[in-house]
Amino acid sequence: MSKVLEQVEQIVSPITEELGFELVNLAFEKEGKNWFLRVFIDKPKGIDIDECALVSEKISEKLDEHDPITQNYFLEVSSPGAERPLKKESDFENAVGKYIHVTSYEAIEGRKVWEGTLTQYDGTILTIEIMDKTRKIICEVPQKSIAKARLAIKF
Repeated sequence: MSKVLEQVEQIVSPITEELGFELVNLAFEKEGKNWFLRVFIDKPKGIDIDECALVSEKISEKLDEHDPITQNYFLEVSSPGAERPLKKESDFENAVGKYIHVTSYEAIEGRKVWEGTLTQYDGTILTIEIMDKTRKIICEVPQKSIAKARLAIKF
C-alpha cells in the first residue's frame, strides 16, 4: 500500500470503527486529469446512501485537518457492492459457503482462474468447488498465490 493510503487508512479506520462499519478497501486513483480517493465500507446488512454520506462527512473533516494528500481529489464513499473484494483473512472466513472468483499469479494444475463455491478456508488454503461442464471438481488454491479474489454472482 502506498504511503498516502497508509496515512489515509490511519485516519479513516477509527472513524469507520466508531460508526460500526468495516473499512473494506481504499483506493487512490487517477482518472483522466482527476484524482479520486475511494473509501469502501460495509456492515453485515449492507450500507445505504445516508450512511455513506455520514462517513464521507466525518472522513472529509479529518482529512482536511491532517491533509495527507497534497493534490486536489474527489472523495467517494460507497459500498463494495455485490462482488466485494476478498483481501483479509476475515473476508475469506466470511466467504465460506459463498460463490467466489479467484485469479492466481501463476497456473496451478493448469488453471489461473477459479469460479465456484468456497467450501473451506484454513488460513492458508482455499478449497473451491467448481463445475467443469457436468462434473464437480475440488480445487485447492494457496492464498499466497492469489492475485485477486472477490465474491461473484452466480448465473
